[in-house]
Amino acid sequence: MFNLPSLLAIVLAASQVFASPISQDASSDGMLEKRQQYGYGGGAPPAHVSGCTHKLRRRPWHKLSKAEKTAYLDAEVCLMNLPSKLHYESAHTRFDDMIKVHQVQASIYHLDGLFLPFHRLHMHAHEKLLREECGYMGAQPYWDEAKEAGKFSKSKIFDPVYGFGGDGTGKGADGSGSGGCIETGQFASYTLHTGPSFNNIEHCITRNISDVNSAFGVKENVKACLDLPDFASASPCLASKPHFAGHNGVGGEMANSISSPNDPLYYMHHTYMDLLWWRWQKRHLTARLHDISGYTTQVEPATGWVEATLDTELNMLGVIPNATVREVMDIRGDLLCVEYEGV
Repeated sequence: MFNLPSLLAIVLAASQVFASPISQDASSDGMLEKRQQYGYGGGAPPAHVSGCTHKLRRRPWHKLSKAEKTAYLDAEVCLMNLPSKLHYESAHTRFDDMIKVHQVQASIYHLDGLFLPFHRLHMHAHEKLLREECGYMGAQPYWDEAKEAGKFSKSKIFDPVYGFGGDGTGKGADGSGSGGCIETGQFASYTLHTGPSFNNIEHCITRNISDVNSAFGVKENVKACLDLPDFASASPCLASKPHFAGHNGVGGEMANSISSPNDPLYYMHHTYMDLLWWRWQKRHLTARLHDISGYTTQVEPATGWVEATLDTELNMLGVIPNATVREVMDIRGDLLCVEYEGV
C-alpha cells in the first residue's frame, strides 16, 4: 500500500535501496522468475534525438479543451473494450494488459533505481496503445497535481462528464456497503479483473479522495526534490512525498502499490511524475541524461545485488517491445519523441 505508517518510512526504504543493501531473497515471491520469463536482460542501441522530428506535446489536463478531454476519455474506454493480446491470467482487455505490466512486476520496479525509467516507459506504452489501437490523435496528458495539492476534492479532473468521475461513494470492492466504488463518469461501469493487489478478482474502480494526503504534493516539496544534486537522491525524493500525494490523495485503487493502474488516473499521475523527472534532468541535461543509479530490485536476490545501468532492460511483458534505460533517458529520443509544454 502507498499509505505507509509514515512518509519517513517511504524515504528510508528508498534510501536503503539506493545506498545500503538489505538482505532478503527477492525470489521468494516468484517475481524475479516471472520477470526473467518475459525477457529481462540484454541491451539495445542508444536513442538518437536527430531521428525524432515531430514530438508529441504532453499538456496538463486543465489546459485541454472539452473536445480534447472527450477524445482522451473515449480512447481509454476503447482500451477497456479491446480484447487482451497478452492473454495473461485474468487479463480480458487491453486496459487489463497494461495493468498486468505493473502488477506482475510491482515488486521489482518500486523503491529501486528503475522506478522512474520503468514508469516513463509504461506511460509511453499507454500513449502508444491509445494512439495506435484506439485512434487517439493527442499526446498523453498529465495532472498538474502541485496546483491542486491539498484540494484534490475540488479538482475538475473528477468531473463526471469531462473528467474521470468522482469519489468512491458506492459499495466497496468486496461488494459490501462500506463505500468505495465510483458511480459517476465513463469508468463507473467498468469491471476490473486484476487486483486488488496481487489478487485477480472482479471488482469496481474504487476511490477515497483525501485532501490531507494530497497536500504532501505541494510545490515546496516538489522543489526540494528538484534541487537535489544527483539521481541517487532525487529519485527516492520524488518517489516519496510527490508520489505518495498523487496515489493516496486519490485513494482506493490508486493507494494500492501493486494494482494502482486499475484507476485510469494512474496514467495522469505518473505522466506528471515523469514531467518532474524531466524538469530535474533539464537543469543539467547533458550530465543527467546519463545519471542512473540504484539497484534493479527492491530486495537482494540470492545471487547478490545488481546495479542499474544505462543498459539495463525494462520489461513491458510484450505489450510493446522492451527498452533499455538508455533509450528512455531522453524523452526527445527516437523511442519516446515527446516534450512537455513549457519545459
